[in-house]
Amino acid sequence: MPVQADPTGDEDLLSLLRRERKELALELAHRIDRPVSGVVLLARTAEANSALQALFRERRFEKRYWAIVEGQVQERGSVVLVHRLAQDARNRKARVSEVQGDEASRTQVQVLARGDRYTLVECMPEGGAFHQIRAQLAAWGHPIKGDVKYGARRGEKDRSIGLHAREIRFVHPFTGMDMRIMAQAPQQGIWPVLCAAAGLAPSE
Repeated sequence: MPVQADPTGDEDLLSLLRRERKELALELAHRIDRPVSGVVLLARTAEANSALQALFRERRFEKRYWAIVEGQVQERGSVVLVHRLAQDARNRKARVSEVQGDEASRTQVQVLARGDRYTLVECMPEGGAFHQIRAQLAAWGHPIKGDVKYGARRGEKDRSIGLHAREIRFVHPFTGMDMRIMAQAPQQGIWPVLCAAAGLAPSE
């Protein structure tokens, strides 16, 4: 399901929630790609949305993603991927090129569990460039499972990819409370197997 209306005309999350909650002022504070699962944050007022957008622009959000990538990642400890990304609007892809100073996009990657053919990793991107995690993991040599756009061997029947927006953390712009919002990992495919190998309970 797309998070907002797109050219397919398929049901989208924003329209669904506006209708079911009878809150027409609901707005997306951020977005995830259609084949990605996980946390989506919405604002109930224009004032709240403006405040949240400011937090995103100032990079005062901490975002964690889980990804199932192809191959066994051999690196130990934390790895920081640094690339320059440019959006290819025609093909709806991010193109990776040489790093050029402040224009670089950075994503910290940590291995959570290794399988025979796939690895579960946690990704913490700085900022939110178009397809940042997808493009950087592919450039690293480990495309996301099912992400044929970025070099995965094969797609999934439901057209999903092995990328999950696991958690967002931020300070509430009005109350000052520390907010930590998490979404349970998908329960289909090899997600449960790799999560179990990482020592994560099914309900986490």
